[in-house]
Amino acid sequence: MGDDGWFSVRCIVRFPGERRSMFEERITLWRAADFDEAVRRAEAEVGEYADTVGGEYTGLAQAYELSDEPGDGAEVFSLIRDSNLDVDAYLDAFFDTGNERQGDVTEQ
Repeated sequence: MGDDGWFSVRCIVRFPGERRSMFEERITLWRAADFDEAVRRAEAEVGEYADTVGGEYTGLAQAYELSDEPGDGAEVFSLIRDSNLDVDAYLDAFFDTGNERQGDVTEQ
């Protein structure tokens, strides 16, 4: 593990419901030799997690190699997406749809 790097892997878990599903985005941190190893280990972990909490792994994994050791203020994930949307439309489409469960989830 001497030359291994740090990788974060974002995986999506689906929780099926009667009328609609919930989706959880999880980002886990892995010390690995390369992207393939990090994703393989993250997918094994998310499969176990999904089984434990009654969800299902969707098959989506996105990995990011950290440029430095993890620590206070370290960037642990980055995803760049091209879009023709203006700022408000982009945020509404991808991050503020109104269906996010943020804060005290018992209120939602």
